[in-house]
Amino acid sequence: MPGIGAHKADCVVARVHAVFAGPQAPADPGRLIVHRLDMDTSGLMVVALDADAQRDLAGQFERRIPEKAYIALVDGLPEREEGEISLPLRLDVERRPFQIVDPVHGRPATTRFRVLAREIDRSRLHLVPHTGRTHQLRVHCARGLNCPILGDVLYGKAAAATFAHGGSMTEAEQAARTESPRLMLHASRLSFLEPGTQTRVEFESPAPF
Repeated sequence: MPGIGAHKADCVVARVHAVFAGPQAPADPGRLIVHRLDMDTSGLMVVALDADAQRDLAGQFERRIPEKAYIALVDGLPEREEGEISLPLRLDVERRPFQIVDPVHGRPATTRFRVLAREIDRSRLHLVPHTGRTHQLRVHCARGLNCPILGDVLYGKAAAATFAHGGSMTEAEQAARTESPRLMLHASRLSFLEPGTQTRVEFESPAPF
């Protein structure tokens, strides 16, 4: 949804409204949104063209029928070439919007990862979430692999150091931008059953980094 301020006015809902402007425009283009990406994450999203398609696709996401994959550039070198991260997550109510690992009260969260490339002090990962928790990939990389996603203003190393010294969110964002100009997380693959035909379709989008 659009945020407060001109710099937050550009969003999926606003773009859907622009595309379908005119007599045929839906009264509430937000109702055509089927799923979301974390703020600052680029990549693929599916948007329904009508209410019937929205209901069909939303039901698929509830039943976890769609398959998604992401590309991430992380700070550090994972110890393993591939594997599974299973860390339950919940909202840190005192530090919204932070998500924390909580084995007792957290909701199950699982991510498969594979190292695509290694550099001196960073790695390119292929990530497949099997659950859809808020900030799941970001927390799993930071806490499960000890390799936070570059440019992460909440869980990145520069941001964490800022918060540890009592810094503000604005200061943490500035620190994160010294690591990377953006969050290095991209939704690169998305497949689902096409409403009506129920044929599985697949889309890919190369990472812009």
